[in-house]
Amino acid sequence: MFLENTVNHAEQFGWIEVICGSMFSGKTEELIRRLKRAQFAKQKVEIFKPEIDIRYDVEEVVSHNDNRIRSTPVPASANIRLLANNVDVVGIDEAQFFDDEIVAVCNDLANRGIRVIVAGLDMDFKGNPFGPMPALMATAEYVTKVHAVCTRTGNLAHYSFRKAESDNIVLLGETQEYEPLSRAAYYKALQEQKAHNKEENE
Repeated sequence: MFLENTVNHAEQFGWIEVICGSMFSGKTEELIRRLKRAQFAKQKVEIFKPEIDIRYDVEEVVSHNDNRIRSTPVPASANIRLLANNVDVVGIDEAQFFDDEIVAVCNDLANRGIRVIVAGLDMDFKGNPFGPMPALMATAEYVTKVHAVCTRTGNLAHYSFRKAESDNIVLLGETQEYEPLSRAAYYKALQEQKAHNKEENE
C-alpha cells in the first residue's frame, strides 16, 4: 500500500514513486489520480510522456477509461531534465519506452527536491523485465504494483499477452493487440500460440 511521504522541510530532497503492472491494470489511472491531487493542493506539476505514444492523444496522458491530463511529449528522457524547472511534482507515463537515462533523470529530479511519479509496464509481452523499469523500481522509494483482471480466468493478471503477430518489443496497442492474463493463462496461451505457429509452418 502506498503511503504519501511526510514532508520534512529541513530535508530538501524529493523521492521517486513507481506505479507498475500489466496492460489494463490502471497504471495511468493511478498516475493521473496522484497528479490531480497534487494540482488540487496548488503544487506545480509537470507531466511527460514518450513522443511515440499517440494512441489516444498527441499531447494528453489518457487512461483506458478516458481520464486525461495535459502532458508534454518528449523524444528522449534528457528532455525531461531540461524542461522540469520550478516544479514540485513530475509525472512520467509509459516509462518503459524511454531510454536508460530515464533512471538518472528521475534520480536527479528527486535529488533536486522534486516528487517524481513514474508509471510503466514492468514486463514486455514475452514476460521479461521491460527496458529501464527494473532499475527505476530498484531506486524508487515507493513501488506500487497494480493488477488487471485476467480475461480468461477472472484471477489477478500481471502478464500482457500479445495477440497480434509481431516480434517487435515495442508495439503500441489496445484490446485488439493485447489481453491481460494470469500466470497460468499466460503460460497456456503461449503453448497454444507455439502449437498454432508450428502447424502453420508445417
